[in-house]
Amino acid sequence: MIKKTLIIIGVITIAFLVYKGLKRVNFNSDYEVGQKIDSLNGVAVYYNGGVDNVVQRNTKDGYNLGLEYQCVEFVKRYYFEYYNHKMPDSYGHAKSFYDKNFGDGEINTKRDLTQYSNPSGSKPRESDLIVMSGTILNTYGHVAIIAKVTDRKIEIIQQNPGPFSPSRETFELIKTKDDTWKINDDRVLGWLRKQSNEK
Repeated sequence: MIKKTLIIIGVITIAFLVYKGLKRVNFNSDYEVGQKIDSLNGVAVYYNGGVDNVVQRNTKDGYNLGLEYQCVEFVKRYYFEYYNHKMPDSYGHAKSFYDKNFGDGEINTKRDLTQYSNPSGSKPRESDLIVMSGTILNTYGHVAIIAKVTDRKIEIIQQNPGPFSPSRETFELIKTKDDTWKINDDRVLGWLRKQSNEK
């Protein structure tokens, strides 16, 4: 019985290590890691290959922008280059950008951004940072920037969605009966906004 259990644990461990290794490999030969594939307001989105691939840590003027070319690095670089915004807490995985300790419309002091829950009384706006929860295959979550907003949908721009996934993705936007706005995807925790973009 012990031998069988050890074999099962060994097989699971090897399978996990192979899976983690494969998430670092670029299977899409159409792009090279570090290649510019999109941009928003002059801020580039770079191709990363496998979702767990990390090139190096990107810093600017001593400020940590994150690991190239992960999703966090793009949103922090976007806020730094477009808004000249430095987050008080410059570390953390994607899903940690949404902090459940702050309510809808409150300032998230770790990011120095106004945080909105999904759903929210405030409609998402262009350049808002959108935060998604983790999944079984991606426990770190995902962050992106809202590129376009209509009354029925939003378009996001993202870095590191996977080797074959596009840099742009759309989500349905719903005005609920209780007069709130909901991005219709269960993974979306909420969005954050620079105070100067509040008007």
